[in-house]
Formats: sequence, structure tokens, C-alpha cells
Amino acid sequence: MEATLQKTATLKVGDMAPDFTLSDQDGNETSLSSFAGRKHVVLIFHPLAFTSICSIQMPGYNRELQTFEGLSAQVLGISVDSSAAHRAWADALGGIDYPMLADFFPHGEVARKYGVLRPEGFSERATMIIDMTGRVRYIDIHEMGQVPDPMRIVEFLQTLK
Repeated sequence: MEATLQKTATLKVGDMAPDFTLSDQDGNETSLSSFAGRKHVVLIFHPLAFTSICSIQMPGYNRELQTFEGLSAQVLGISVDSSAAHRAWADALGGIDYPMLADFFPHGEVARKYGVLRPEGFSERATMIIDMTGRVRYIDIHEMGQVPDPMRIVEFLQTLK
């Protein structure tokens, strides 16, 4: 029997984003709510560290960090990998300067709350933008083999006041 894949998030644009606290690649805790009223948050759900598409995708956001910061946006990568795996992967990629958050335990809990946990136990390749008020403003679920274009996110962030 084949698993049915979810191609849309259960959250909708306009919904309040569920808060979460996860550890990053350096063991620091990051909460979505810590950015409320200060920054928009770009959530980058990616399937797994050390995979070919993710290893192209995640450094692309790093290259655009100044642009994101200029638009009052914080990038947060999220996968079901552990903080230790994220640290090793960030090092292997030559360094990642934004938090790569471990949705490790309980396994995939944040991805599940956001409706992007696949039956196989890892997340969809999904991008969500949470505005400064905590509302979901943008959702894009990508094909697993597709490298998302960071400039689409930049273009959308430019429309937010």
C-alpha cells in the first residue's frame, strides 16, 4: 500500500502560526514567539540534512541573509534531524549563519503542527512566512526534487509592511 502524500499544509494563510521552541545547530533554543513584533519569520522546512537538494537549498538562503535582514525577516531552517546532525551539516556546507532547528524530539512535532510532516517521518520541502503579528502570510509546498528560489520569498517579503 502506498502512502498518500499531503501536498497542502493544514494551516492556511491568515491563520495564527503555532508557537514552538527548538534547538539550533549550536544548541541554542529559538522560539517563534521571540520574533513577534520585531521580525517576519521565514520558516524553511526541509526533508533531511546531507541530502543533495537540501545541500543546494540551504546555502542559498545563507547567501541572501543580508537581503532578508534588510526586509526585517529572520530565516529559520527546520528538519527532523538532531542539533548535532545540523552542526555537522552546517560545517560541511562551509557554515550556515541562521538557525537550523532540530524538530527531533518529539519527532516531527513542529512539522506535524504545521501540516507538513510526511508519512515517511520527515517534512515536506515547504516555505512559510510568518508576519510580525504571528500570522501565516505565505505557504509554498515544493516538489521534493525542486530547489526553491529564495528570490520568490524576497519578492513576497517586499509586499509586507
